[in-house]
Amino acid sequence: MIDPRAVVHDNAKLHPSVKVAPYAIIGANVEIGEGTTVGASAVIDGHTTIGRDCRIFPHAAVGLEPQDLKYAGEKTTLTVGDRTVIREFATLHTGTEGGGGRSAVGDDCLLMTYSHVAHDCIVGNNVVMANSATLAGHVFVKDYVIIGGLTAIHQFVTLGEHSMIGGCSAVVMDIAPYVIAAGNRAENHGLNLVGLKRRGFSRDSLNALRRVYKTIFRSTDPMAGLIEQVCATEDKDVPEVKRLIEFIQNSKRGVTR
Repeated sequence: MIDPRAVVHDNAKLHPSVKVAPYAIIGANVEIGEGTTVGASAVIDGHTTIGRDCRIFPHAAVGLEPQDLKYAGEKTTLTVGDRTVIREFATLHTGTEGGGGRSAVGDDCLLMTYSHVAHDCIVGNNVVMANSATLAGHVFVKDYVIIGGLTAIHQFVTLGEHSMIGGCSAVVMDIAPYVIAAGNRAENHGLNLVGLKRRGFSRDSLNALRRVYKTIFRSTDPMAGLIEQVCATEDKDVPEVKRLIEFIQNSKRGVTR
């Protein structure tokens, strides 16, 4: 149902079950999936695709042009997955040509009030961004990441899966999977054990991660040598440890300790 006071472009593609509240504005190149609701005075524009059963709250701004001086009006996109909730005054921008032309948010995410997903960010599934959490351009957020309120993530940073970033933090280097980080500048504060237990990680995996965390993150020695130490133990064969090592080895900005 589309409220008659909403402005929906004739070329927009909305599933018949989509609900649009008064004064919402939906542009020509927008596609919205089954069961999604759009709140009052929300704006959805650009080449934007919204999945099914999403909830977009009043005054959210989704798919607008990127805040990048190099952007020259080229066609770029934003994709939002299924069952994602975008709260009041959250802002999500399309990509830029220089960054691959695509921004994306996955399934089952919660983007709280005033959170910001900038151009060319790729956000995974089951991600929570608390109030005023901010992603600069080209940020990669893996699955099950939680970002605390008033936290800023520097451009080109990657946040590893199942990590948690405390509120009021400034993150300028990559955050490894499974850890808790906080502060300005952010530092590690242990493993995200509560989150990992809730998601069903085995006791053996958690014990292996504890040992590897102590080896890698409680030392100031060069990272390459610490990785070699881990690879000399049986823990190297644990899937979560393999992923942690892979993340560190592939990091371009360096990993927060």
